[in-house]
Amino acid sequence: MLNTDSTQVTQDCEDCPIRHRAVCARCETDELERLEEIKYYRNYQAGQTIIWSGDRMDFVGSVVSGIATLTQTMEDGRTQMVGLLLPSDFVGRPGRDGSPYDVVATTDLVMCCFRKKPFEDMMTRTPHIAHRLLEMTLDELDAAREWMLVLGRKTAREKIASLLSIIARRDATLNLRATQSALVFDLPLTREAMADYLGLTLETVSRQMSALKRDGVIVLEGKRHVTVPDFSRLLDEAGDDSDGGLPV
Repeated sequence: MLNTDSTQVTQDCEDCPIRHRAVCARCETDELERLEEIKYYRNYQAGQTIIWSGDRMDFVGSVVSGIATLTQTMEDGRTQMVGLLLPSDFVGRPGRDGSPYDVVATTDLVMCCFRKKPFEDMMTRTPHIAHRLLEMTLDELDAAREWMLVLGRKTAREKIASLLSIIARRDATLNLRATQSALVFDLPLTREAMADYLGLTLETVSRQMSALKRDGVIVLEGKRHVTVPDFSRLLDEAGDDSDGGLPV
């Protein structure tokens, strides 16, 4: 069933860190005012389930901060992580009643939620929202296709570098930083979660992270604080073009 134990929080839209990338990015002032009437924020703790697969969803929304995983469970009980939700990613599908995946907060997470039926009604009257959501959906499709390449054809080292490049680029985009300079971010996944997502063993993830550190591709402080001195070199390690690579 849908999680109802999360804590409600408040936040000013003018201070929203994902404002330039969210579904409301191109909204005019009057459109933002209408969204304000159907909006609320929710705070989830790390490890908390946001949505169970098959639940009826009465909201859609965007991740404001934190990260969540999308997990699918097979009939025999086996599970597979099939996606990540990073800040500005959209949760839920207008026109669909439920979720095909379990959505679980990997870190403490804040979500900007919209009541679903009013949001669907507003989409029909607000082209800015409908067009932006279409763009985000197509970006998500491109990312899924690229991830098939990562999982199916890349080496373990390339897989790790690809995941790091995705997180680094998203962090830079959200914080309006250029990728030409050194990128610094906190890795939001444990190595166990990285192994699960990439289809690798924990030992392989640890070994490849250490190798990337030893070769100067990344600088690690502890297990989570990452510095990428040269982003183009990280993309080379990922097997991606330095002018494009995986979409964010």
